[in-house]
Amino acid sequence: MSESQKISLATAWLDGCSGCHMSFLDLDQRLIELAEKVNVVYSPIVDTKELPAEVDVGILEGAVSTEEDLSKARLFRERCKFLISLGDCAVSGNVPSMRNTFNLDEVFDRAFVENVQAKPGRPTESLPTLLKTVVPIHHAVHVDLFVQGCPPSADTIWYVLTELMAGRTPDPTTVTRFGA
Repeated sequence: MSESQKISLATAWLDGCSGCHMSFLDLDQRLIELAEKVNVVYSPIVDTKELPAEVDVGILEGAVSTEEDLSKARLFRERCKFLISLGDCAVSGNVPSMRNTFNLDEVFDRAFVENVQAKPGRPTESLPTLLKTVVPIHHAVHVDLFVQGCPPSADTIWYVLTELMAGRTPDPTTVTRFGA
């Protein structure tokens, strides 16, 4: 199969722990088989710095909690023909959304003043702009497929990708559930 016949795949993680990408890497030897059919064009696990203009399948992990997350989700939706929300944080907001019960000033004070022993105080540079609330990806952009799990297993990810490569729409609920 030539590079032009391969499915292009892009992945990114937003606000989350990167556990879904670790499960992706847990495909182990199946990664070799995947590489024969898929060209990973953008991902934290490859060196590409820019999302191509057209991608067959996009996978987003994590919740949308910053302006940067929101921009990346919108860019993925614009450029990916098929967008997957991978993992419980992406599907429901999960742990990152726990901050929604707090005022943002309280969050900053807790993180940078109350729990810091050396030079407590809010940083004035290099802090991402937080959204007022954390939301799952589908609250920001249209998602084509939801894959729950915290994180989804390598077998679940393999099932989803192989079904897509075969031209079928997978039903992840047959192989995984929230928190599994």
